Amino acid sequence: MSLRTQQFQNGEAMRAPDVESDVEEEAMVNEYREQVQYDGMEDLDRITSMGSGQDIHAQLQAAATPLEFQATLETKFASYDNYCNLFHFILNSDGPVDLDIPSSTWAWDVIDEFIYQFNSFCGYRQKVAYKAENAEEIQLLRENPNTWGCYSVLNVLYSLIQRSQISEQLAAIKRGEDGKLYAGEYGSRPLYQMLGYFSVVGLLRVHCLLGDFSLALKTLDDIELNKKSMFARVMAAHFTTYYYVGFSYMMMRRYADAIRMFSHILVYVSRTKNFQKNAQYDSITKKNDQMYALIAICVAFHPTRLDDTIHTALREKYGEQFNRLQRGGPDALPLFEELFRSACPKFINPTPPDFDNPEINVDPVEHHLRIFMDEVKNNMMSPTVKSYLKLYTTMDLKKLAGFLEVNPEKLRCWLLVNKQRNRQIRWSEGGLLEGDILHASDLDYAMEGDLIHVSEAKVGRKLVDWYLRNLARTY
Repeated sequence: MSLRTQQFQNGEAMRAPDVESDVEEEAMVNEYREQVQYDGMEDLDRITSMGSGQDIHAQLQAAATPLEFQATLETKFASYDNYCNLFHFILNSDGPVDLDIPSSTWAWDVIDEFIYQFNSFCGYRQKVAYKAENAEEIQLLRENPNTWGCYSVLNVLYSLIQRSQISEQLAAIKRGEDGKLYAGEYGSRPLYQMLGYFSVVGLLRVHCLLGDFSLALKTLDDIELNKKSMFARVMAAHFTTYYYVGFSYMMMRRYADAIRMFSHILVYVSRTKNFQKNAQYDSITKKNDQMYALIAICVAFHPTRLDDTIHTALREKYGEQFNRLQRGGPDALPLFEELFRSACPKFINPTPPDFDNPEINVDPVEHHLRIFMDEVKNNMMSPTVKSYLKLYTTMDLKKLAGFLEVNPEKLRCWLLVNKQRNRQIRWSEGGLLEGDILHASDLDYAMEGDLIHVSEAKVGRKLVDWYLRNLARTY
């Protein structure tokens, strides 16, 4: 199974309410324990060749096999051609391809490896353009701008979804109807159904890599995030889904939702690590470390109580660094940058680089890092301001500005912006972009001229309803 990188203080809040109950978690763990006893790849030997002159057996095997890290540019081109031929055969044959697939794990591996190679190729092409040293490779890339192109990859994923009618099936299931009634001739075949389903998760990943985080979450409108979903049966798909959903929430400044997503999968991995296969364990461990870095960032922005397992692991991994994140201030900026670089996806540009003017090419990772660091700087004063406001019920703006050594009018603007930022959307059900608007801090304030009136944040009716709904889910 391939899973590769695109490669608590102020704890007033309750434990993440949508972490599943011990009974449900145990059922998922047991199901995964049974799954790892079987690896469907060897069953590809029993797949018969099909198609006029096409060796579908070799193409299927190659599609689910990880490409070597040091593969040559010619090999990357050949792999792209193989995927094009395979997907053309599956999508454009006269009627559905009559082909049994070994397992849902194999279907995930095909989509996962397809996107990984796309991501890897884009990164490689970007480096070649930056260095501008290998004239032969530059010429080859210049002559083939559409190889591993963004449009081609998205076209394959959307075509598999459309052909399988998986969105219609999932929507019907959510309404309580029989999804098979909407499957059609193609969607009733496991080959199309599974490739279509995992293409939805693949779109989440690709849109996130392209930096469109709201569209990334929108793609999962028809998939429910629970243990009954198909992605939860494949460890790598389960892990990937929660990583990209959590990261998208973080970049949209919905930190409470990001923490809930990261918490779910980190607890699940901690329960299954004793029977991970070696190859899986290495890749999952690396991604696991990335999610600990991301949840540390989110908790610094949105202090909350975590599961004991996660809290202990964070203290062991980061120690004093974790305290620095929570204190904020200029000293924390390099640490935020370091954690983001180590934990973010390998973002990609949607278009080929300019080989003639390499200096104008924008590094997508640096671009998103700048956006993230702007958010960090906006929140830099938050812990200090909060510590002062907790001491007063009414405070003069100029007095607080004197404590912080900032201009009063600049502080006024910051307080107004920060008050608005404390109103966050929290997801509980429905589409991942939906949710209730709730106050995210345990402290609230209002401004009257130069006076700041401070109070504890009131728990509104919506927050009570949200908590009760999710408490019922948990227990």
